[in-house]
Amino acid sequence: MNLNIVDFRSDTVTCPDGGMRKAIFEASVGDSGYGDDPSINELESLAADIVGQEAAIFVPSGVMGNITALGSHCRRGEAVLVGDKSHIYRYEGGGLSAIAGLLPYALDDSSGLPSPESVLNSCPEVNVHFAQTSLLCLEVTHNDRGGLAQPLSDFKAVVEAGREKGLAIHLDGARVFNSAVAWGVDVKEYTSSVDSVQFCLSKGLGAPMGAMLCGSEEFISRARFERKRLGGELRQAGFMAAAGIYALKNNIPKLLEDHENGQVLADTLAQGGLIVEPVPQGTRRTNMVYVNLAEKGPSSSELAASCKPKGVLFNDMEPRRFRLVTHLGMDREEVIRGANCILREALTA
Repeated sequence: MNLNIVDFRSDTVTCPDGGMRKAIFEASVGDSGYGDDPSINELESLAADIVGQEAAIFVPSGVMGNITALGSHCRRGEAVLVGDKSHIYRYEGGGLSAIAGLLPYALDDSSGLPSPESVLNSCPEVNVHFAQTSLLCLEVTHNDRGGLAQPLSDFKAVVEAGREKGLAIHLDGARVFNSAVAWGVDVKEYTSSVDSVQFCLSKGLGAPMGAMLCGSEEFISRARFERKRLGGELRQAGFMAAAGIYALKNNIPKLLEDHENGQVLADTLAQGGLIVEPVPQGTRRTNMVYVNLAEKGPSSSELAASCKPKGVLFNDMEPRRFRLVTHLGMDREEVIRGANCILREALTA
């Protein structure tokens, strides 16, 4: 990582440290398509155990993990309940329709989760005119809603509503460990009550690629077929599996430092005069900070462009809204230096 760059674009920009690189170099490998890669087998067993599910499968990306889950749970032409700002609905290229052949029923997830009432009221009556709902998709933490950690009680209430309607439940848990760390609970509190969960190894956990899809033995058997159809079956994948094993064994506790840096970043920007999106009562900040710009002054894209030559990178999400993400490998000095650069460019333009 370029030490002169402060990269707030995403927690996907993390790079393997020395310990992870050593694990990759020394990995035992085989043909994972035949089930012969010992590192893949170890990673899948470890991941399933950590999240309280029976089995797991390694996939190249979180997006593939979500599409694989959708295709494994549902028949083409069925409907799924998704948040209207969820990653599955907005940021996966329409794959739930184009690839899985499913109809989304979008629910208001402005709090980070759809309400139990919306779940109960959004499944149409059984009638030949209506696509029948078979799956509820939740996202924890919710990227576009500020990366906030919602109370576990709220999450469980939505899960219970889905169960009441007879829905299978898939958790897009790309950053679910962030939520568990933020609340100081075992990640199983989120993941053992759902039918499937996808979590990323390549975000805050620091692996160079990959995600895990976890569920029952029967579900993962179907998922292997869906992954094959998507071209996701890998061969000597043990090199990447070794990175995932290292990440799960060493990097989960480090997410707390990312959260602390996120709070320092939010405080520095707010004290300097920018409009930082607040943390609603009952939720907790993780590693994301969203900022809204006043009507006068640069747009978010203009601000990002002016900060880039100064070595500070971030994503403009909307014309007057941008996102900053703290992550593994970023220290407090970098966070403050990046915040001060953003303040100078935003307030002196």
